Amino acid sequence: MAEKSHFVSPAGHLFIVSAPSGAGKSTLCRILTERLPALRYSISTTTRSPREGEVDGVDYFFTDVETFKAGIQANQWAEWAHVHGNYYGTSAVFIDAERAAGHDVLLDIDVQGTVQLCAKYPDAITIFIMPPSSDVLRQRLEQRGADPPDIIDKRMANARREMAQHGVYRHTVINDRLETAAETLVSIVRGYQES
Repeated sequence: MAEKSHFVSPAGHLFIVSAPSGAGKSTLCRILTERLPALRYSISTTTRSPREGEVDGVDYFFTDVETFKAGIQANQWAEWAHVHGNYYGTSAVFIDAERAAGHDVLLDIDVQGTVQLCAKYPDAITIFIMPPSSDVLRQRLEQRGADPPDIIDKRMANARREMAQHGVYRHTVINDRLETAAETLVSIVRGYQES
């Protein structure tokens, strides 16, 4: 785990958005950055292969396991996790530099990563995206067509564990209707920016 940040009270806010796989987190974060373009989106690094349509440096920074593990040893990651057989991590350098410059930073990470980040950045504003139900979540994962049934079963098991922890987040947004959920998310973030 990375060392504690030296910034006592950075000018920029840190927004962390989490959700189980398939709940619409990536879509909602994209809408959020379109509507609030001053937000700096932190692109995660992963060792998984790109999905169809994903672009390196836009959706994720794609890397190999050896390079990622070297980053762990060098305390490069503000948080990192091994999820579904792949590594995911968030750059501490990016977060600290952007916040020190007065920019608000948006992170799109899982519950495990949020716990690590909140230990380092206790002022983080945490938002959990909930699907309307487990059945709807499974349907979305199946319609995505990205994973075989056994991986979907694993994602659903993880989703149940993650949804059980949504109470530790400051805010919860239910993604039943995308536009309504997007408006709620934008309103939450804008409220902190304007305060």
